[in-house]
Amino acid sequence: MDKSTKEFNEIRDTASKAVTELIEAAHLKKGDILVVGCSSSEIKGERIGKGSDFNAALAVYEGIKPILDEKGIFLAAQGCEHINRAIITERAALKSTDEIVNVVPQVHAGGSFTVAVYENAKDPVALERIQADAGMDIGDTFIGMHLKPVAVPLRLSMKEIGLAHLTCARTRPKFIGGERARYDMVLAGKDSRNV
Repeated sequence: MDKSTKEFNEIRDTASKAVTELIEAAHLKKGDILVVGCSSSEIKGERIGKGSDFNAALAVYEGIKPILDEKGIFLAAQGCEHINRAIITERAALKSTDEIVNVVPQVHAGGSFTVAVYENAKDPVALERIQADAGMDIGDTFIGMHLKPVAVPLRLSMKEIGLAHLTCARTRPKFIGGERARYDMVLAGKDSRNV
């Protein structure tokens, strides 16, 4: 096995383990949306936006997509700033209020990961924004703008994919009503001490 094949397999396997942990920790269910921001440059140890590597991005995609499909969870890929961090997802993930925009991601205008998602989607669409139920940020791409309003950081056993920093989050409904109110802690998430 050559070095590039070994690296590809390691990236794919780490991404697979990370998304499996994230799904469990975030209590994601069928129909939920996971937003993923992925810098293939950072995975390869280069500065974000300066060393796009389609194979690294494809390895991440191949690591997470089958697991999401098995669980019925939609993938939303966040593009880079050159397409205003637009989202690429499947048309089936859209809500009635979502507005489709017109952009086809390219390696240097959207990023390698969004290209991988777009090229492998059944019916890809682009959106300016989405309200995802959880997120995976590979390489400090700042996915927060695409998460539902109350994001809760998640700590996974892996801290990196390739050489890229990995952070993840789940979301929960807002607590309202003040000190007299009671809350459904199951809805807030299993580990409600950290809400």
